[in-house]
Amino acid sequence: MAARFLESKTSQNASYANSIAIPISVINTPQLVAQQTLDLSAGTAGLTRVEFTGVMALQLPLVPVVTNITILVYRGLTTGGVLVFSASENLNVAILGPQLITIAGSDFNAPNIGNVPYTVFVTASLLGTTRVGPESFNFTAVSD
Repeated sequence: MAARFLESKTSQNASYANSIAIPISVINTPQLVAQQTLDLSAGTAGLTRVEFTGVMALQLPLVPVVTNITILVYRGLTTGGVLVFSASENLNVAILGPQLITIAGSDFNAPNIGNVPYTVFVTASLLGTTRVGPESFNFTAVSD
């Protein structure tokens, strides 16, 4: 059986490279990056999923040090929601310019209710790491 489309939305904070300069100001503390709400009420119980993809660019501080970046996706408005995805990567200290991080994941067995929020956060292990753009995250809900 083919999946049935329910809804798709985008949260786009920065369309272009180097179009923002948002410092990560607290070490290992989630910083809001993207948020979107989907109506999942037309889905089939136990067969509804939300697929998400995203890209963000970060830049190391002037004195590059090994820095770990973690992207977290929650079903909910805060980190008190259900963590449905996380990915960590060390930025390359040999690259002085922006570095792209991309993600792709799914929330299987998502609840069949209206207005389900999905929120993306980023953490960094080093002060001075800066979000520089682009930043774009897509959320698509389907059901079998």
